[in-house]
Amino acid sequence: MPRMIFPNLPVKDVKASRAFYEALGFPINEAFCDDQTACVVIDEHIMVMLLEEAKFQSFIKNEIAPRDTTESLLALSCADKAEVVELAAKAKAAGAEAWNDPMDMGFMYGESFRDLDGHVWELMWMDPAAAAGDMAGDAETASA
Repeated sequence: MPRMIFPNLPVKDVKASRAFYEALGFPINEAFCDDQTACVVIDEHIMVMLLEEAKFQSFIKNEIAPRDTTESLLALSCADKAEVVELAAKAKAAGAEAWNDPMDMGFMYGESFRDLDGHVWELMWMDPAAAAGDMAGDAETASA
């Protein structure tokens, strides 16, 4: 069985957050939803669990990070630069705020946004040939 990841994010209003992610084009897995939870399917191995704050609080020992802090950066790879631009535009149109200026290094491009609850998403694309070259260089350095 392939490894999967299920980031759990606290949200103020699960219906609004669900609508936000649906506006980005991500489907919802109804089998894992209730009135306080929505399961956003990013792909077959990545599903984001949106839990209303009271339900999220029942799973943790400390307090939920305040909105004006950054508890994590959720980086998501995209197929190409156009997908980064399109997904970032959809997020902003659905109520997200831009988080950092776009980063364009030629072989790599990224944009970021904060969702309705302040969770930071970094969308990125890297030229596969450049990535393969970097990884080959890293392997050679590690074995030297």
